[in-house]
Amino acid sequence: MKIDKSVVKGFSMFEKMPDADVEALLVQAVSRRIGPGEAFFEQGAPATHFFLLVNGRLKVTQVTQDGQQIIVRVVHPGDLFGFARALRRSDYPGTALGVIESLAVCWPTDLWPQFIDRSPHLAVSALNTIGQRLEEAHTRIREMSTEEVERRVAHTVLRLSKQAGRKEEGGVRIDFPISRQDIAEMTGTTLHTVSRILSAWEANGLVEGGRQKLLVRDLAGLQVLADTLGS
Repeated sequence: MKIDKSVVKGFSMFEKMPDADVEALLVQAVSRRIGPGEAFFEQGAPATHFFLLVNGRLKVTQVTQDGQQIIVRVVHPGDLFGFARALRRSDYPGTALGVIESLAVCWPTDLWPQFIDRSPHLAVSALNTIGQRLEEAHTRIREMSTEEVERRVAHTVLRLSKQAGRKEEGGVRIDFPISRQDIAEMTGTTLHTVSRILSAWEANGLVEGGRQKLLVRDLAGLQVLADTLGS
């Protein structure tokens, strides 16, 4: 399916690129759609393509050496993902799973140098994307090393609210299906612990749960927990 340039021009990474440059990139691209639970790529597979998420939502998981699965990143519309070439890898470090039906544009990995050479602004945006991912990874490592579990969960829910929150009556809705197991995998803890924490928060009016749904009713109260627990 041919991708119209207006689809990607709406993303900040491409908005300053001349139309001709965007069209030249899209000529070499193909689109791919997956359903919930399907993967764009799997951990350890050869990194043959890199991607731009057009719509939907993904979670990138990794299985550690001891067999534990963790969620290392949530991919939002407008995000690049799978750019292993930029990380000097020949394989994908994680598995990119659809949380909901998702559409991405993909390019062969060999085109990565041409991709960033096409526009200085695009190159800077790509580097910023890598920097943001590293900063978020370092933050999560620091949280898991130094913070008690409830505080880690609070920081994770606040990040999701900022990245994928949709305001509605009564609070901010995380705008994609998310389970308690997902939150456990994001925070390096157990499903039992996350369930206990969220149940307590529901009783105190901070959040409202449901089957793979999460509504944050009191962002300020959650921020207080994130800032003060254990301090």
